[in-house]
Amino acid sequence: MRNRQKEWLMLLGAMALTAVAIVLGICLGSTQVSLASFFQALLSGDTASPAYRIVVHSRLPRVLGALLAGSALAVSGAILQAVLQNPLASPNIIGVNTGAGLLVLLCSAFFPSQEGLLPFAAFLGALLTALLIFALAMGNGVSKVTLVLTGIAMSSILGAGMNCIMILYPDAYIGASTFLVGGLSAVTLKGLRFAAVYILVGLALAMLLRRDMNIVSLGSIAARALGMNVTLIRFLLIVTAAILAGAAVSFAGLLGFVGLIVPHAIRFLIGGDNRFLVPISAFGGAAFVILCDLL
Repeated sequence: MRNRQKEWLMLLGAMALTAVAIVLGICLGSTQVSLASFFQALLSGDTASPAYRIVVHSRLPRVLGALLAGSALAVSGAILQAVLQNPLASPNIIGVNTGAGLLVLLCSAFFPSQEGLLPFAAFLGALLTALLIFALAMGNGVSKVTLVLTGIAMSSILGAGMNCIMILYPDAYIGASTFLVGGLSAVTLKGLRFAAVYILVGLALAMLLRRDMNIVSLGSIAARALGMNVTLIRFLLIVTAAILAGAAVSFAGLLGFVGLIVPHAIRFLIGGDNRFLVPISAFGGAAFVILCDLL
């Protein structure tokens, strides 16, 4: 009973911290803006006021982008840590971010004038990499060790491909530098529409599968003994993690640390019950990225 109360308190605390982070992200910056002045301009229709322009065109896109990217990457990391039974797993370990970076570099090298393709290329690269890794792992039996080793090997190969492109096409890095470094300075409300749909779908899938994550984390033998189709559930979880990470990378770049540290820290505080770990990671990751971007 104490543990359950602690989990609910952590969830409410994470939600409150996210709300505070959103307010701080909107109000604070090189120029301070009060919520009262913004709502006054919004209600009066004064779109030319400094408060309205700063919030709508600068602060709000960054805060929403940080909210979406933080929740997606943290939940993606929580899923991978449950599937691989490794608290230090993250989207990087199975090469999701590297696959996204490779396709972004390819787009920058061969379609330098088509900057609008970069977000879609990042999402597609992350998803295709995850599917390829799972397909290769199936040949040797889908286990946590096979997935980890396949992901590390694929990440090394894709990383070598990225280095090759940057050597042959040095200008490609200039066009893709924002994605490779990561950041939210170029985020717009229009640019978030594509990623937001996939992130919301991915978060919904993660919430539906979070009970199955508890069973998968027991190990293949125990999960099969309980009647679970382990291969199917692992596949769905890996795809969900790739959708979340790929959608976040598509506008925020290669931010890998969030998916590692946030779910790991929350697991340290409340334990490994994914029924609470997934939603708390979503709010914790969102608050973490908003505050980091604010700093």
